[in-house]
Amino acid sequence: MFKECKEALGLTQGETYCDCTLGGAGHALGIAREIEPGGLLIGIDQDDFALQTAKSRLAEEHPDLEFIPLYGNFSDLDDLLVEAEVVGVDGFLFDLGVSSPQLDIPERGFSYAREAPLDMRMSPGKQTINAAEIINTSNAADLTRILREYGEERWASRIVELIVKARRVKPLETTTELTELIKAAIPAGARRAGGNPAKRTFQALRIAVNDEINALKNGLDAALRWLNPGGRIVVLSYHSLEDRIVKEAFARAAKGCVCPPEAPICVCGHEPIIIKHTRKPLCAGEDEILANPRAKSARLRAATKR
Repeated sequence: MFKECKEALGLTQGETYCDCTLGGAGHALGIAREIEPGGLLIGIDQDDFALQTAKSRLAEEHPDLEFIPLYGNFSDLDDLLVEAEVVGVDGFLFDLGVSSPQLDIPERGFSYAREAPLDMRMSPGKQTINAAEIINTSNAADLTRILREYGEERWASRIVELIVKARRVKPLETTTELTELIKAAIPAGARRAGGNPAKRTFQALRIAVNDEINALKNGLDAALRWLNPGGRIVVLSYHSLEDRIVKEAFARAAKGCVCPPEAPICVCGHEPIIIKHTRKPLCAGEDEILANPRAKSARLRAATKR
């Protein structure tokens, strides 16, 4: 959805933009074309392989661009931007979830379509807890909560029941083992719709492994602080839980007085800090979905700093 991102960001030559989820640099390359000459692009990624790949692509295609690559998670956005020595940012882009390159590297364990170790860490060099540890050591109640809350999996209890039974014999170690177990747990009728039945469980585990919900909340709060007046923030989310968090964060930031309704006058002094662009999120068009099926679940929300 780069066309929609470009319009929502209001990309302008010579300004400063931050791609908080650099990935393979797909969006970053598009931003670079619009802000040269004189613009500054900051790229953040917690996956060192992705960061180095993006750095090479940008150096090759935009050798004159001022680009600052930063290794880390956008949950630490305050510290990362201090490291970059910027005083403010004109636009932030968050493209949430797992990137295509990560899905396409089997050994990372993000994909239920290929056999690999149950890993799912975005930053293997910094993280110690992986999906296998969560699956094999969490108690049944915690595991059920993870699948329900992060994956919105209606068959969470049944899946966890089979996981607990299986791990008594031997620990679950591969994506294939987990996928087959999920298929056995979900009734045949429920498996006929909604794509691969493992999708929601894998999503939930990835979110838990990488603490994505807290990272998103922290990153959004920090981005709103660093935005220059008139600056834009754009967020692409891919499931309802992420979109709800973005929606609620924007609603709080756009809200004025927070005094109780019965208060005769405002005493809180709270002022709205953003203007929301749309009431409902934007979705990918049919042509883009045909070209890139992963765009089907994308939801875009944007706002401008007052």
